[in-house]
Amino acid sequence: MDSELKEEIPVHEEFILCGGAETQVLKCGPWTDLFCDQSVKRPKLLIFIIPGNPGFSAFYVPFAKALYSLTNRRFPVWIISHAGHALAPKDKKILKTSEDSNAQEIKDIYGLNGQIEHKLAFLRTHVPKDMKLVLIGHSIGSYFTLQMLKRVPDLPSEMSVVKGD
Repeated sequence: MDSELKEEIPVHEEFILCGGAETQVLKCGPWTDLFCDQSVKRPKLLIFIIPGNPGFSAFYVPFAKALYSLTNRRFPVWIISHAGHALAPKDKKILKTSEDSNAQEIKDIYGLNGQIEHKLAFLRTHVPKDMKLVLIGHSIGSYFTLQMLKRVPDLPSEMSVVKGD
């Protein structure tokens, strides 16, 4: 497996405005837009990682690459930062669209409730409704995942909870 991980696995970094907060999204695999990307056949499943604190997405890149490799590169693996935990470098553009519901501010986005709504807002806007999800939460990310499933019970998902230290 080590030799597979040494192969070039594409990781695309985006900064978006979600719920009024800058948000880093790391996307492992060739799929950067699940709605419009015609260059590669759209997968039927997304592996979505919600980190523990401090919400540093890059910490999970080796794990995401391993998952991507172990699924024979068939499914994208995306990692989302917590709202406000990653700021875009000055030379990076923050992506947003006028019809993007994520541009609306979420009340108390930096609190627990706001962080949960932040992840749900991202999924509503960036992931097609018919796409199955594998939700992986680490530490506080597992709490967010459980709360997301309580709030949106019809979320088409499988869940993996990883307890923290």
